[in-house]
Amino acid sequence: MVIHAVAARDRKKAEAYAKKHRIPVVLDSYQAILDSPDIDAVYIPLPNGLHFEWAVKALDKGKHVLLEKPYVSNAEEAAMLLDHSAALQKGPEGGKGGGPVILEAFHYRFQPAWLLFVSLLRPADVAHAEASMLIPDIFPPDDIRFRYDIAGGALLDLTYSLSVVRGILQTEPLECTACETATMPEPYDTRCEYRYDASWAFPNGATARTRGNLRTGWWDSLKGLGDLARAKAVHKPTVVADSSLAEKGEEKVVTRTVTMINFLMAALWHRIDVEDEFVVRKKDTGEVTRRWVVKESRKAYTFSETGIEGLKERASEPHWLTYKHQLDAFVDRVRGREGTGAWIDGEDSVRQMKMVDMAYGKAGLLLRGTSKFRTGAGE
Repeated sequence: MVIHAVAARDRKKAEAYAKKHRIPVVLDSYQAILDSPDIDAVYIPLPNGLHFEWAVKALDKGKHVLLEKPYVSNAEEAAMLLDHSAALQKGPEGGKGGGPVILEAFHYRFQPAWLLFVSLLRPADVAHAEASMLIPDIFPPDDIRFRYDIAGGALLDLTYSLSVVRGILQTEPLECTACETATMPEPYDTRCEYRYDASWAFPNGATARTRGNLRTGWWDSLKGLGDLARAKAVHKPTVVADSSLAEKGEEKVVTRTVTMINFLMAALWHRIDVEDEFVVRKKDTGEVTRRWVVKESRKAYTFSETGIEGLKERASEPHWLTYKHQLDAFVDRVRGREGTGAWIDGEDSVRQMKMVDMAYGKAGLLLRGTSKFRTGAGE
């Protein structure tokens, strides 16, 4: 893949960016990018409220789209974008027509460490999942992340934690049972939350907690470095077959907890802790006669370190960032090549946005607005 051109609202900024990154062409507008016959794919990192419009415009021009998370502003927009992209995928007989590819850029999902983490889980047996994204207070209070009119807010900007628990449990929430938020103070946009703490009910009795904070105090950030991007899965107690114990009227039970520290940018540093707590108990009374814990820490900076069949043979380097892995998956899909199996399709993105909307509803906050742009509208 070759980066051919860049555009921005401020041409001088685009020129400076192009010079820094050795991009050969600077175009005058986003539309000029889409109109260029020399461009096959576009990356859309615009404010959230513009994702729907420019993704539709790009798809209509036949461009493949890498769309920055969140997919769009709300579940209604997500469903419209999915319908539109699906229609473009259909050939004249209603089958697959090889239309443009669109991918929501949850980059963490494509890295070896994340693939190792989820391989250590039994999603149907997870009783509780947690994810946190606590960011130091580095953004000015009038930043685009805190503007309602362009779909700002922590639930959208730090939507990773919602994605993570969905990835752990491999299913969708039944209900947001609680959602506490803190909104921006006056004179800033009080409709936008900078912090959230949401609890969820999932099928089979599983629960989850998701946290995000865009204005974490520096001291709290230093104290809670592990919470900057933490994922955790606690499994239900599971009986382990052991014939020698059965003869004594006992059984062995294991409870597995898997925690990943720095799921977001694991190439910089990460740790995956696996803790298996074993107990031996009497079947008739439940009395525990023995208890011990087995701990292990894992890492995977390359695919070979995952040890996963079909994946460990794939070429990779320890210094490759999540963005590199994501881009490889995107290019593989565009070119019809077999990838690692990691992907985010439109249905997944719609379900993610439904979860965001559930949290807003429980918190009593306004959903982010729906774009008035429709396909076929003016340029």
